[in-house]
Amino acid sequence: MKQIKKIYLPVLLLLFIFASCEQKSKKQAEEPLKDEIAAVKEEYAPDGRVVLFDVEAEKQGDTYVLKGESNNEEALNSLKEKLKSDNISFKDSIRLLPNKEALEGKTRAVVKISVANIRDKPKHSAQLVTQATMGMPLHVYKKQGGWYYIQTPEGYLGWVDYGGLHSMNPQEFSSWKGSEKLIFLETSGNAYTKPDNKSQRISDLVAGNILELEGKENNFYKVKYPNGKKAFVEIAYAKPYKEWLANLEQDEESLIKTSKELMGAPYLWGGTSPKGVDCSGFTKTVFFLNGMVIPRDASQQINTGKVVDTDKNFENLEKGDLLFFGKPATDSTSERVIHVGMWIGDNKFIHSMGEVHISNFDKDAEDFDEYNYNRYLRSKRVLNQEDEGLIYLKNADLFTQPEAEAVKG
Repeated sequence: MKQIKKIYLPVLLLLFIFASCEQKSKKQAEEPLKDEIAAVKEEYAPDGRVVLFDVEAEKQGDTYVLKGESNNEEALNSLKEKLKSDNISFKDSIRLLPNKEALEGKTRAVVKISVANIRDKPKHSAQLVTQATMGMPLHVYKKQGGWYYIQTPEGYLGWVDYGGLHSMNPQEFSSWKGSEKLIFLETSGNAYTKPDNKSQRISDLVAGNILELEGKENNFYKVKYPNGKKAFVEIAYAKPYKEWLANLEQDEESLIKTSKELMGAPYLWGGTSPKGVDCSGFTKTVFFLNGMVIPRDASQQINTGKVVDTDKNFENLEKGDLLFFGKPATDSTSERVIHVGMWIGDNKFIHSMGEVHISNFDKDAEDFDEYNYNRYLRSKRVLNQEDEGLIYLKNADLFTQPEAEAVKG
């Protein structure tokens, strides 16, 4: 019996190795250059929400044809250099976005309605992934029917229908940036055909909307929409953008004041405006109205700023710190960040869950939030932190033209 085992074990081992190699060869034939493409994607486009790298290869004789599209030229160059260094013959048929020809050169756009919905597919029934408010500048990469594939300033990718934006070529966009701007600051309001709030409404407005400022008339600002429409906005509810930015008090109390102005706003998956917010859309909106653009999702926001607590030592927190919730990593699973709120002091935080409301981490309080306490992960400080994932409007020129560019024309 022992002799039979000695004969069969090596044979079985060889058969196993042969089968494994055959399976690997079959997989490589079905998905050629999969490992090479995956390595580049992991380095340059690990987060598909902010970088498009949809590339595959097809074997044709002794060479490979690279197909697909990407908005990251550096990633494509890296893939091609890697294949060359490995002496792999290939033909490059990857489309680098933006598709300028199909877009007729209009590779920039500005949101022209109070809140534009951004979806994960070019159809209204697709999932709402985020929103962009009026005046938000966008990069446009391609068009499909009446839908545009765009990227927001914080890097989020998605589809917007034609009614939500006004597309521009670089010259038109530069001209728009060079104009004076107005920011609407009331949670919600309207723009009118005349300097009279009893006149016909042109559109609704929400906090953070940016319009071109053309002058004043009575107690109204005269404004222009990205697509050229003219309207009037009550002076009491808005400010010239540069004046607002120059006088912005970027501090803890300002964050709390803004957050409480959104109290009661309904929870909306993908929402980032006073009309409705999800958890990270709420924190993103609060910080935007205080001069900062932070990443879109909770799982992205947690990667910015500095850690201030990991052990529920809430006395280490300052007002405005972000609290993150979810499931910690285990030996077999990665950490899952699924919720975020903002600390307001006195053992309390404000967040969007059902609606925007305040929760309590005081264990002796009647309204103690045991559910979120038990899934707490850690807290981060993002206010006034230097981080490549944070954009400060005072430095970013998102809505205005840098002086050098303005002179250059």
